[in-house]
Amino acid sequence: MQTAIGPLELVEPRSLAHALEMLRDARANGGLVPLAGCTDLYVSLNFGTLEGQRFLDLWGLDELRRIEITRGVLSIGALATYTHIITSPIVRRRLPFLVAASREIGGVQIQNRGTIGGNIANASPAGDSLPVLAAAEAVVVLRSADETRRVPFTEFYTGYRKTVRHPDELIVAVEIPPLRGRQWFRKVGTRAAQAISKVVMAAVRAPRPRIALGSVAPVVMRARRTEEALAAGASIEEAGRLLAEEISPIDDLRSTADYRRQVTVNLLRRFWAETGRG
Repeated sequence: MQTAIGPLELVEPRSLAHALEMLRDARANGGLVPLAGCTDLYVSLNFGTLEGQRFLDLWGLDELRRIEITRGVLSIGALATYTHIITSPIVRRRLPFLVAASREIGGVQIQNRGTIGGNIANASPAGDSLPVLAAAEAVVVLRSADETRRVPFTEFYTGYRKTVRHPDELIVAVEIPPLRGRQWFRKVGTRAAQAISKVVMAAVRAPRPRIALGSVAPVVMRARRTEEALAAGASIEEAGRLLAEEISPIDDLRSTADYRRQVTVNLLRRFWAETGRG
């Protein structure tokens, strides 16, 4: 088990521009691994599974903590912590289901350190904030020393813990367009927080429903067939059957595939019943 941290190197950029230059220049020497809140990285270090030995500390880049609305689009900086999100009047007004998800990510200590950019970059299919971003049709903003590009959130992941981010790019923000409809979020786990989700669902009740799920496939997914069926007037029973076919849960230490499939269908029923009131 790797526990010694002596061989590890940490470099601190003076600014975002400096950080991007360091990433570009380090490509020939094995690259740099960006880090910020370290809530996942320290777990890997403790278990001896940490990849890489040279790290780029982004924590001091306050310019990546901005939460603002520009031309109607909500922009959340990659270094915004879950505490920032929970307490932000803008996010509470525009994306209450992101606030709900943030409250269930670990305890207060994790919420104070964990960042939304880190959760996106970590690429775990169990990331609690990720279904919210999928349902909200967010856009991931990537920047290198040479260019900025925007990737729709549903196109950001290419496989289990794999993304389209290049080694010389940083996630600098996530952008969310105006969202209409009733927002809904539920996490099912051993505990409400401080536990990895067994199933997590974020959804929007609108003429074109949006349903996103975590922990039921290799990546966070949108249930497109189920959404289309509900939009066309299918019964919730038929939608539930489609949803059970769309997902691909696995057996692991936290749960079984059969349990996850049944819970997912139950969550769909709860979402439809609770958002249809009033």
